[in-house]
Amino acid sequence: MKALMLAAGIGGRLFGDDNNDIPKALLTFEGQSLLQRHIEILQAHGVEELVMIVGHRKELLIGEALKFARSGFIHWIENPRYREGPILSLGCGEEVLRLGVDVLFMDADVLYHPFLLEKLILSPNKNCFIFDQEFQSDEDPVKLCLKNGVIVDFGKVIKEDFDTVGEWPGFMKMDGRVSGLLMDAVEEIIASGEVKGTYERAMTAVLKSEPPMTFGYEDVTGIPWVEIDYPSDLEQAISSVIPRIGEFSNPR
Repeated sequence: MKALMLAAGIGGRLFGDDNNDIPKALLTFEGQSLLQRHIEILQAHGVEELVMIVGHRKELLIGEALKFARSGFIHWIENPRYREGPILSLGCGEEVLRLGVDVLFMDADVLYHPFLLEKLILSPNKNCFIFDQEFQSDEDPVKLCLKNGVIVDFGKVIKEDFDTVGEWPGFMKMDGRVSGLLMDAVEEIIASGEVKGTYERAMTAVLKSEPPMTFGYEDVTGIPWVEIDYPSDLEQAISSVIPRIGEFSNPR
């Protein structure tokens, strides 16, 4: 399995659109950057390689990654259009998505207990989302929706009927066939010129084009995590999530 991580953005919602701040993956909690945490967890669970899509202040990300990764574990691809939209960063991952191998997709700006990612990696579902049923229901979260135990919708705007819903923490895994379909969907969106929207549109397109049960899911409700998009998320990470990570007992 190879990991594909989007880490190119400027963090505009956190730092402002004209900032020259560090990439969000370099935010540090208790002496460890998010990127260091990602790398150590991935290596501990046998992931073969981490491919990072970089852009904003890429030299800082690459330097940090090389400090903590074993030799040959890190590869990076630059997105020169990183200010234009995250789907362009996902499109830069073509060499991974077209390789025909299992792919673990990751957002770089998530703080979490290692068991959250472990649960996804070890899931028997080859194509798998994770979701957290304890979340604030507003327009911002990316949501995963089920009906009768089957995934029926995914994204910020939900169109299908559902009986269970949770927030997506930004990680999923795919087999080689589905990762290729995702790249097809990404290319179609980019070709249309609609690059400003979310990359999740491509995932939704694949989900809805495939037969039911193609994608499974793991419920990570109760495992501490936060995606750091806004200053309030950073405050939550410091005041709540870090203490909860320290207190969390792995249920295995």
